[in-house]
Amino acid sequence: MAVDLDGAVVVTGAGQGIGFAVAQAFASAGRLVVVSDIRGKAADDAAATLQAAGGRAIAFACDVTDEPRIQALGAFAVEAGGSIGVWVNNAGVTRPAMLHKMELADFEWVLRVHTVGTFLGIREAARRMIEAGNGGSIINVTSIAGLQGTIGQINYAAAKGAIAAMTKSAARELAKRKIRVNAVAPLAATPMTEAIRTDAKLAERYTASIPLGRFAEPEEVASMFTYLASPAASYVTGQVMCIDGGMYM
Repeated sequence: MAVDLDGAVVVTGAGQGIGFAVAQAFASAGRLVVVSDIRGKAADDAAATLQAAGGRAIAFACDVTDEPRIQALGAFAVEAGGSIGVWVNNAGVTRPAMLHKMELADFEWVLRVHTVGTFLGIREAARRMIEAGNGGSIINVTSIAGLQGTIGQINYAAAKGAIAAMTKSAARELAKRKIRVNAVAPLAATPMTEAIRTDAKLAERYTASIPLGRFAEPEEVASMFTYLASPAASYVTGQVMCIDGGMYM
């Protein structure tokens, strides 16, 4: 799908899974993609894969909870692309445990990566887009866990619920700047869902709760991101788009 916003596309957590699929989708659309990941080699390898396929991609190692590093990511993207047209806050982690067994450190770390990381990404993207004056699209990644809760991941559910709320607040603030802010709540076959998918009992129980009866492939989810950055979504902001096979309805 065509993306008419000028400038670079920044994707955090793009070394694998949904993040890589999103970076690939934008690169296939002809956009310059800044592939960001906390693991520098993963970012380098992902960018090299996109380049080998004919895409324009450059890598940048970034811990999304590190404020100076996020600011450096924004500067790097502007230098490379002239401006930032799209910023995807995808980076995330999980540390599952039943709530009565969960350590405070694990609760706080998951919240920090998702909420602080997403906040810093939204803020950096907004500052760069406001400075350029061309509008833009900010897309956050939340989860069904943040909309209806989940067993064994109270930290992840809290973090993803916060991202949905931040999306709506940012959308209200930035609409007058012609910056649209939306979120995607995906359910895909990625390393983050591998523990569920590779456990026969868990997989059977989980897929039984999905009306379409399966996890999406990352590529199926990625198309929503290019849509939200496209002219077709020019009147869409403040929304949480569930790509979950009908699990949340």
